[in-house]
Amino acid sequence: MKLPRIMIAAPSSGSGKTLITCGLLQVFANRGLKAVSFKCGPDYIDPMFHRTVLGIPARNLDTFFTGEEMTRYLLGKAAAQGDIALLEGVMGFYDGAGGVTTAASSYELAKVTDTPVILVVNARGMSLSVVSLIQGFLGFRPDSKIAGVILNQVSASSYPMLKQEIEKTLPVSVFGYVPGCQELALESRHLGLVMPQEVEGFQEKLKRFAGVLEETLEVEKILGCAQAARELAAAEPENLNTSEYGSEMECPDSEKKTRIGIARDEAFCFCYEENLDLLRELGAEPVFFSPLHDRTLPEKLQGMIFYGGYPELHAAGLSGNQEMCRQISSRLKGGMPFLAECGGFMYLQESMEDGEGNVWPMAGVFSGKAYPTGKLGRFGYLTLTAREEHQLLPPDESVKGHEFHYFDCTENGNAYHGKKPVGSREWDCIQGGRTYAAGFPHLYYYSNPRFIQRFLQQCRRNYGKEEKNYETGRMS
Repeated sequence: MKLPRIMIAAPSSGSGKTLITCGLLQVFANRGLKAVSFKCGPDYIDPMFHRTVLGIPARNLDTFFTGEEMTRYLLGKAAAQGDIALLEGVMGFYDGAGGVTTAASSYELAKVTDTPVILVVNARGMSLSVVSLIQGFLGFRPDSKIAGVILNQVSASSYPMLKQEIEKTLPVSVFGYVPGCQELALESRHLGLVMPQEVEGFQEKLKRFAGVLEETLEVEKILGCAQAARELAAAEPENLNTSEYGSEMECPDSEKKTRIGIARDEAFCFCYEENLDLLRELGAEPVFFSPLHDRTLPEKLQGMIFYGGYPELHAAGLSGNQEMCRQISSRLKGGMPFLAECGGFMYLQESMEDGEGNVWPMAGVFSGKAYPTGKLGRFGYLTLTAREEHQLLPPDESVKGHEFHYFDCTENGNAYHGKKPVGSREWDCIQGGRTYAAGFPHLYYYSNPRFIQRFLQQCRRNYGKEEKNYETGRMS
């Protein structure tokens, strides 16, 4: 399929990828183009910034999670809804899994999807040295896909000289520069960046920034670079034929969707949009609710999902909503199927200790306590297999995920086994059973669609079950 697309990558984190990506998305919107955006890798927060600009969901693309064929399919499927696709890279361009490979790197994603790359180079404090830096990135892998560069933190007076030297010396175009713009610098937090809503006046500032980019970038050449992208081979993978699940997935009334309650508010905001896509494709109706603000659960739920976020920043409010805690505990302990990951898993503990040492009662589905460790724990990609029988994942299958947290729990479970893709580190994790799985890993459903299909099967078996009946049921 013909799909205009470009990737914004950089030599390292902190080079300005996210800000320039958001600025370009605003520039495209100002020109009447319908852009579709993606983030390379498992990060949740950068897509939130994209979404703030576009007003529509942004998605992730990750070759560790989905391999080559599925990654191309997911790109083509989502990007077909727009005029141009903009992919934001992750970390340094060649930085991949384990820190010593290019696996799951921006480079690998560009290669797998045949996407032209524009390298954002922070040239502050450099002059001619910037040429050697770019030369190194071009030569490190002959198939780098780097088609051009944008110079960040460069003055209008020094830019013409740098552009001339780069284009005279190297087989690459310079698409413009970005002057220093301190008012839009994004603060770091322990998960990477602050949330878009925490940047005061973000959208207004971004509109002004887009005006700057119109003056300092060669936008037409950038669009031309995207248009020059080769056709994308984006056929649906054989293992995604969701129609084969049909007879197994039907509920007594096939016109009705499976109602899945999904926790979503300030405390629970880390959710891959592709996970919601797959839920809907498999016949689910996501029903969003707030454990922080709502007093009661939505009606006629057949299952629940608790994604991650920052529950530790809202521990007092979550704990204070005792009626919601009671209802959730009653339903889940009574046998309603559920999934929980990271912050959602922490919320289901008996208690949570916040960063100031205060201990707050939580939903109490599990008997453990969530507590801060002061350090990053079990960070990175992992492949999960089941250690026990009667799980949502049979012994001969796996599902992939990612961990990133500064908290831990006293009872992490051992129903599953996690293994890193590089190195020898592995560990037992996840509280699980036939109808539930809860632990720190963030799961990516497209890595094994049958995992979430089995979960929905369990939910459909609850079709028509009266909510009061959960009072006498049990987890299994």
